[in-house]
Amino acid sequence: MGSTSDKVAGAANKVAGKAKQAAGKATGNDKLRAEGKGQEVKGKVQTASGKAKDAVKGAVDRM
Repeated sequence: MGSTSDKVAGAANKVAGKAKQAAGKATGNDKLRAEGKGQEVKGKVQTASGKAKDAVKGAVDRM
């Protein structure tokens, strides 16, 4: 994946994860809350990966 697609997928996963957590909390479903937390963390990792790719590309471009 490219840096932009990583950041977009990361943002989508963070939003979906937060929604799952909220739904799980509202319904008392601990499994759904845990899935949501996992998805949110996955999104944060994807976003960080995209930012890291941008940083590497920027460093290479400056050489």
